Amino acid sequence: MQRMGKTHRASGADSGSDMKTMLFFKACKEVLEKFEHEDAAFYFEQVETHLRDGGSLDQNKAGNILGV
Repeated sequence: MQRMGKTHRASGADSGSDMKTMLFFKACKEVLEKFEHEDAAFYFEQVETHLRDGGSLDQNKAGNILGV
């Protein structure tokens, strides 16, 4: 009998909803960069990275997620 192999998630996103949320923040970042709003784009990128790394949108940790 063969034992089961170890598995891991490919990214922090479990569902299509999580992926849509990440893609939304990425799109926001790109739009802001297009219109030369680099400071605001940075914060959207912070949230996108946080979600991509497996984090959640916890309102109590908003400052930590944004790096402020």
